[in-house]
Amino acid sequence: MRPSKSSSLSGRLGGALGIYIHIPFCKQACHYCDFHFSTSLKKRDQMVLALAKEIELRKNEFKNATVETIYFGGGTPSVLTIDELQFLIDTVFKNFRVSNDPEITLEANPDDLVQNLNTSSLSPRTVPNLRERGLTDSIFSNYKSIGINRLSIGVQSFFEDDLKLMNRAHNADEAKACLTEAIRYFDNISLDLIYGIPNSGNDKWLQNIETALSFGVPHISSYALTVEPKTALKSFIKKGLIADVDEAQAEEQFFILKEKLEDEGFMHYELSNFGKEGFFSKNNSSYWQGKSYIGIGPSAHSFNGKERSWNVRNNSKYIASIERGSLPAEQETLSTTDRYNEYVMTGLRTIWGVSLERIEKRFGKIYRAYILQQAEPFIQQQLLYLDGDKLFVSKKGQFLSDGIASELFKLNLS
Repeated sequence: MRPSKSSSLSGRLGGALGIYIHIPFCKQACHYCDFHFSTSLKKRDQMVLALAKEIELRKNEFKNATVETIYFGGGTPSVLTIDELQFLIDTVFKNFRVSNDPEITLEANPDDLVQNLNTSSLSPRTVPNLRERGLTDSIFSNYKSIGINRLSIGVQSFFEDDLKLMNRAHNADEAKACLTEAIRYFDNISLDLIYGIPNSGNDKWLQNIETALSFGVPHISSYALTVEPKTALKSFIKKGLIADVDEAQAEEQFFILKEKLEDEGFMHYELSNFGKEGFFSKNNSSYWQGKSYIGIGPSAHSFNGKERSWNVRNNSKYIASIERGSLPAEQETLSTTDRYNEYVMTGLRTIWGVSLERIEKRFGKIYRAYILQQAEPFIQQQLLYLDGDKLFVSKKGQFLSDGIASELFKLNLS
């Protein structure tokens, strides 16, 4: 079903490449979310065409590169039909060199998956003969047929009161039903869980973890509930309608999660991510390891090793610009200090740590001396430790890793 790939690609940038496609639509707004999305689907057809056109417009940015991952994020990518997803995947294959076995991930919400369990996931415009296209009436089978090989399912909690507090579109039964069906078709499944939810104690959190483990998924991403500015959650807490997040309890629940998953054979390979061997997210790992990626869609970010760009956070402006053949992006060139700071931040979050040799080679001896000087107090407190050439966050310091990293940042060369 794949278009043939060009063999005449050449250019200045090569290596591995990831493509992130932002689908800026959701059925409803979660109270904690500050990502870019719209709850109106009126411009969906225009947006899909614009996403495809941006892919085409950017095909010459990494001519020598090989796309190893395609990631549909959002928003809620599972609001798209099979036809729309296939159209976007095929557009990537037509315009980029793609590896023989790319990781293609779809973020999906349980309610979308459950609603499609017994109905065709095809759009009304699709020809009715499913067998001719190799499709069935199973949403999961159809995802596989168009090349999607990894699902990231936004469960967040298996408890109704938690889901209502967060204003999730699904309920607990839908979460369990979609996982029960998903594991019949996919080996590579990740599910999201949120800890630190107000009035959600440790026993309840442990039940959430155990329920997730009962489905046998090989990857779990878990995040502390964060109160972002200009969100409904922030407003509710300010008005006293919801209790504020208890940081001490969130830290306890982080370590409950870590201990439980590691006992079950998961590797804690990044601060918020746990995977069985062979099931780490290739897409996300490329971000943490400083590889290049292209972000397609409104608000999406791109990185080529030295420059970062980001698209406008407005659906109408994005579509209008793309239709004119103009990329609606701002760009900055990262200084040596910027790139050092980013490497420290991402490295300390992962099992790969921060290589002092790499710092010296990429940024200079002054940076190696600086990070060792800044790290010394944290080493003394057993929050950081050196293992040969590499600097790591200790178990004791993991929950504080972002704050520790900020203390290792270099503000200016002087």
